[in-house]
Amino acid sequence: MALKIEMLRGFATVARSGNLSDAAQTLGRTPSAVSMMLKQLETHLGEPLFETDRKSKLTALGSFVLEQAERELQQFDNTVKAIEGFAKATHGHVRIATVPSVAGTIIPQVFSRHINDYGNVDIELRDMDSSSILHELSRDRIDIGIATMGQQGVGLHSQHLLSDTFGVICAPSHALAQDTGPVTWDALANERLIANSLSAGISAEASILLHEKALLSAHNLTSIMAMVQANIGITILPEMAVRASNSAGLIFRPLAEPHAKREIHLLRRADSTQSPAARLLEHHICEIAAEISQDTVMGIPA
Repeated sequence: MALKIEMLRGFATVARSGNLSDAAQTLGRTPSAVSMMLKQLETHLGEPLFETDRKSKLTALGSFVLEQAERELQQFDNTVKAIEGFAKATHGHVRIATVPSVAGTIIPQVFSRHINDYGNVDIELRDMDSSSILHELSRDRIDIGIATMGQQGVGLHSQHLLSDTFGVICAPSHALAQDTGPVTWDALANERLIANSLSAGISAEASILLHEKALLSAHNLTSIMAMVQANIGITILPEMAVRASNSAGLIFRPLAEPHAKREIHLLRRADSTQSPAARLLEHHICEIAAEISQDTVMGIPA
């Protein structure tokens, strides 16, 4: 007869209780069933585990078996808990990389609303540009990426998350701030542009010409906003990037160019199997993104 984990659990429960009746109640079994299980264990070992039938005092073997059984039961219970927790998305490890604008808008709302859903899940969050995110996905260094996909989506599963409208950002004292509504390219022809990697991706010919004339360029959002705040020039950024920067007082006016939008996708490797925790996190990200998109359509500040 092979030793089973439930035999060890039954013996340990009797040893802690000091009698069959209390142990049987704890185990949800009859005293006779517990007694039979103990007899089978003692027969297998060839030695008694208790000094008397009252089960109140352990033999030397019984003390050794109890020590080993409790250690094994704790390991077994922890293993079961970890397996069940992983399956229910309360345990695990999820690596996510996202563009800074999403890291500063959607992600905080996800965790503010759902952080208790993740229990012991270890979540590693990094913000980086889209090109770096795609590179990390290709190397299997992250589980979830949130980025603009471009032409580099081979081998990736993609789900459209939201559209992010480009607009002109200027200081409150700038002439462009004195009006409302979309801004045409003609209105920007004589402006000092602070170019950036995001605005450089707008494919409209007027935008390309405007960027070719730009004498200033910056990559760090904090630096860009500081220069705009100082009225050194204007810049062009997606609306979510402006929200994420918390640049209070700056003016955002959308571009009249209908195609000046950044399409943000939720990405993962097509050949990988997601953990339950990663699936749950994806669901919550999509949920918040849908709410933000709906608020934007309705004209409600997100």
